[in-house]
This record gives sequence, structure tokens and C-alpha cells, in this order.
Amino acid sequence: MLFVAICRDKPNSADLRTNVRPDHIAWLEANPDKVKLGGPFVTEDGAASIGSMLIVEADTLEGAQAFLADDPYAGAGLFEAVQVVPWRATVGAKL
Repeated sequence: MLFVAICRDKPNSADLRTNVRPDHIAWLEANPDKVKLGGPFVTEDGAASIGSMLIVEADTLEGAQAFLADDPYAGAGLFEAVQVVPWRATVGAKL
């Protein structure tokens, strides 16, 4: 089953995001079977990242939440809020 994680960064956390990004990217690359699509939310001008969106595959909501808790961004305390919801691909890329 697919789940969308909507993660909003804490205010004034650009430096933290930048510092942890190499570990976050390594975690994503180590889990291609679970992470189907993802990328940052950005400011209106596109100049800064302000959160993350990931589509992950897991058997249950709890499994998706546990997997996402291992994200180095989560471990570093980057996120102000995280919402994880079941999702079904209907149009576009085949996930």
C-alpha cells in the first residue's frame, strides 16, 4: 500500500536541513523499494526548502510511520509536523 508523508520543517531550520541532507539522501538511496517518489516543498520563489513530501510503500500505516521515523531529517528534529495518509495512484507515473 502507498502512503504520502507531508512533512513541514520547523521555522528557521534551513541550516539543519542543509547539514543533515547528505544522510537523508543516503537513507533514500538505501531504500528504493520503499521510497517511490519524493522531494522538498519550497518557498513560492523556489529559493528555499520548507518541508518534504515522500510517497512510500508499506503494509500498514504503522509500518509507514515506523519507516519514516528512521529518516535522518526526522531523527534530527527537522520537522514541525508530519502527516502520513494512505494514497492510491490514479493518474501519471506508475508507482
